[in-house]
Amino acid sequence: MEKLEERLGYTFQNRRLLENALTHSSYANENKAKGESSNERLEFLGDSVLGMVVADHLYRNHPDMPEGELTRTRAALVCEESLVEVAGQLELGQYLKLGRGEDAGGGRQRPSIQADAVEAVIAAVYLDGGIGSARKLITRFILTNNRREQEGVIRDFKTALQELVQRESGQVLTYHLLGESGPDHAKVFSVAVELNGKPLGAGEGRSKKEAEQAAAKAAVEKLTEQV
Repeated sequence: MEKLEERLGYTFQNRRLLENALTHSSYANENKAKGESSNERLEFLGDSVLGMVVADHLYRNHPDMPEGELTRTRAALVCEESLVEVAGQLELGQYLKLGRGEDAGGGRQRPSIQADAVEAVIAAVYLDGGIGSARKLITRFILTNNRREQEGVIRDFKTALQELVQRESGQVLTYHLLGESGPDHAKVFSVAVELNGKPLGAGEGRSKKEAEQAAAKAAVEKLTEQV
C-alpha cells in the first residue's frame, strides 16, 4: 500500500478507506462473514467529486467556452477511457481485491472495474483529506491531460462521424448492439457501426450510448487514416 500511496502522492490517515476503495463487490460477496464491503458507495461519491472538480476547473479556465463544449470536454476528461489511463499510471490492477471468479476471468484488466476503482480512490482521498487533497489528485492525474481537454470539444464522435460521411451523398450509418456482458451493476455493452451496410467500427462501454461513441471513435479513426 505504501507504493500505491507514493504513486498517488497522498498518505492516508485512515488506510481502511483506501482498502475499501480497492474492494470489488465480487470479493465483498465472498467475504461477507469478515464484514467486507464493496467500493460501490465510494465509487458513487467519487464520481460526483470528480465531476464537480473538473467542471469547476473548466468553468474557471475557459471563460469563453459555451455550455455544450464545457459538457463535452468534461465528458472527455472523466470518461472510462480516461480513468483507465489513470489506473494504468497507478498500476491499480495489482492492488484490487477481487473474488476468485472475477480474478480468474481477467477482472484486474477489465476497464469498467479499473475505472470504478479510480473513482472510489478519489472518494477515499476526499473523505480522508478533504476536497483540497482530492483536487490535487484529480489535477495531477486528469486535469494535466491537456490532450483530452483540447480534444474535448470534438469528443462527440457520433456527430464527428456523421459529418465525415455526409461529405458524400447517400451515406447511411447504422448502429447495432452486438451484446452485453457482466453483472447488472457493471454491464459492458458492445456496439458496431456500419456504413451502407458494411462494418466500419466497434466499441464497448458501460452504457449503450458510451459503446456507440466508442464505435464511432473507431470509425472516425479508420476513415481519417484512409484520407
